[in-house]
Amino acid sequence: MNVLRASAMGMCFGVRDALVAARAVPDPSQVTVHGELVHNAEVIHDLRRRGFAQTSEEGREGTVPATAQVLITAHGVSQAERVRLEAAGKQLIDTTCPLVRDVHVAAQRLARDGYFVLVVGRPGHVEVSGITGDLDRYEVVAGPESVRSYGEPRLGVVCQSTTPPDRARRVLNAIRDRNMGSLVRYVDTICRPTRLRQAAIETLLDRVDAVVVVGGRNSNNTKQLVQRARARHVAALHVESARELDPAWCARFRVVGLTAGTSTLDRTVDDVYRALVDINIEPGTVTRGQPLHGDGSCTPCG
Repeated sequence: MNVLRASAMGMCFGVRDALVAARAVPDPSQVTVHGELVHNAEVIHDLRRRGFAQTSEEGREGTVPATAQVLITAHGVSQAERVRLEAAGKQLIDTTCPLVRDVHVAAQRLARDGYFVLVVGRPGHVEVSGITGDLDRYEVVAGPESVRSYGEPRLGVVCQSTTPPDRARRVLNAIRDRNMGSLVRYVDTICRPTRLRQAAIETLLDRVDAVVVVGGRNSNNTKQLVQRARARHVAALHVESARELDPAWCARFRVVGLTAGTSTLDRTVDDVYRALVDINIEPGTVTRGQPLHGDGSCTPCG
């Protein structure tokens, strides 16, 4: 089997910096990670092993951690949440990605300028919750199908940092089409690592019969890579580690691409690559141009 790696994939600088900050904590037993530091099961397990406590992402804004220190994750929190934690006497260790912080700043500036803020992103995602936590008037827009007429004279649009650029364009076009009488101001807040990985998978998909995407189950940017492959009718397998590879599935393809989400460790990507290289392809393998089911699985032509 020939395995091709995407030209840009895996851990971004924001995740890497957050991990460095966590490793520098001298006494993890005195620190609660406020949610998931990054969406990576291996990292979360390692933090717990070292003694860090962790709040649930779903209920973190109603929780006061017992430890003296609270580590703000790479996904960030609202300013209101920071104030709440500090009022409870907590010392904050802030690992918010600076590109996520830029989204907060852009959304707040639009709100101050009198715009009704539309956040393009995944409803309920921890990053989106942090962005909207300081907004009085806003709506989260998952995709173009969610856009409506807002009845607002001024609409300000920002994106969750990991939004695929093509989805942002389609949402923005829908907003303008359905709000012809509104002034629409768009601030591009999609982060560069996301852009690079999205562009890289587009190039990769032209060259492979299938793709393996490595990343956390609840990682938004990893899911976007999987969805992009399937939208292009290329079979895609989402795994968190080499242990989850299905050799029988992989062995059906002559050329398999490999990419990874921004919270995936380098060593995990390398482990998956080595495991793929060791898989022997079967007779009657599937190649590009053969039919795919809607779920991304393949049926060899007979």
